[in-house]
Amino acid sequence: MTITDLDHRIAASSEPEQLKAFLARVDSREAVIGIIGLGYVGLPLLLIYEHAGFHVVGFDVDEAKPKALAAGDSYIRHIGAERVRNAFVEGKAKATSDFSGLAACDAIIICVPTPLGVHREPDLRYIRMTAETIAKHLRPGQLVVLESTTYPGTTREEMLPRFEATGLKCGVDYFLAFSPEREDPGNEKFNTKNIPKVVGGIDETSLRAASALYAKAVDRVYEVSSAEVAESSKLLENIFRAVNIALVNEMKVIFDRMGINVWEVIEAAKTKPFGFMPFYPGPGLGGHCIPLDPFYLTWKAAEYGVWARFIELAGEVNTSMPRYVVSRVTEAVNQDGKSIVGAKVLVLGLSYKADIDDDRESPSFELIELLEERGAEVSYCDPFVPAARKGRKHDIGLESVPCTPEEFAKYDAILISTAHSAFKDQSLYANARLVIDTRNVVTPQPGARMRLVKA
Repeated sequence: MTITDLDHRIAASSEPEQLKAFLARVDSREAVIGIIGLGYVGLPLLLIYEHAGFHVVGFDVDEAKPKALAAGDSYIRHIGAERVRNAFVEGKAKATSDFSGLAACDAIIICVPTPLGVHREPDLRYIRMTAETIAKHLRPGQLVVLESTTYPGTTREEMLPRFEATGLKCGVDYFLAFSPEREDPGNEKFNTKNIPKVVGGIDETSLRAASALYAKAVDRVYEVSSAEVAESSKLLENIFRAVNIALVNEMKVIFDRMGINVWEVIEAAKTKPFGFMPFYPGPGLGGHCIPLDPFYLTWKAAEYGVWARFIELAGEVNTSMPRYVVSRVTEAVNQDGKSIVGAKVLVLGLSYKADIDDDRESPSFELIELLEERGAEVSYCDPFVPAARKGRKHDIGLESVPCTPEEFAKYDAILISTAHSAFKDQSLYANARLVIDTRNVVTPQPGARMRLVKA
């Protein structure tokens, strides 16, 4: 017997009985997995576990989602109805709004929203409510994993005490870990299965349980020393993007004043094969991660007497971009001898990124509202969002207009906010008068009547 074999046998003999039983159920795929939150993170995760051969139960407070899934309908466009039908109609998945079913689950993965409050402070109400619900049904042998992006310490400070109050001991009776979601809706190269999964446990036993569970569904599991490290890793990923987007947005404003095309500058800089990573400007930040997550760290850092000045400055630059763009639209309309008051403006794109139907935190909402405040008559066009949904902050009450050259010709100005592939059809702008392009979508055409403004 080798020393390594002996070490493994000693470790196995000292494992808590609940861990042994849990690992055995995971290894045999007898474990039942519960996913709380069936949105852009929870539903893809549920589908890969069902595909891996597990019985999976999805939980959501929105009763419409379980009903749609049971009927084989997808409410997330890039996932598709066929995958949903295969899992929920023909496979081992089911969905419900009855959370009493948590008691039957061997593993519970939490994928609930973590928004910001009105003063940009973390809003953990959904995490706390979910933890309290789980605590009512927590039993020996269960693993609970939080995936919702949050500040370092949330798993240990918010979830652990609620579970310990049941009398069960973490690492012995049940297991608790954090593994940050890394979804990128619409990305054809990377998906839930092939994106490496960072995992950090409250203790070593919890880490073993969580790693074993994820290893059955994703290609690579990367273990870290604690839940806090895992929580911090997701924040660093998104802060990196937020800061670099702020930098290129600021460069856009500067270069615009100098009469220099920032997009051409970026293309030139990209030719350097080392030491440069391209980021692109836009009309503001969108999605549920980059506009929100950095401020979870600034809030927590203040608790330790540390001020995250870099993050705050990036937030200031990025949140100023919608107003900058609207001022450019106003100037461009004025240069045509018209007032923004009463001007007909068409905003292209309501989703926050190209070719998806996810409109969470999209800057287009603020653009529309700011233009309306200035007196413009605003419409929008988005083939992925036929009707604007009511969100936590916005309710514009509009429906998409047709994506045709005839429709585009009706407006005094067209503002491109989202770089949907459909909007790259140059024939759409054949009879357009004025286009303000924030995404470098339109190419100037010789002899065209259209005036193009980069913003």
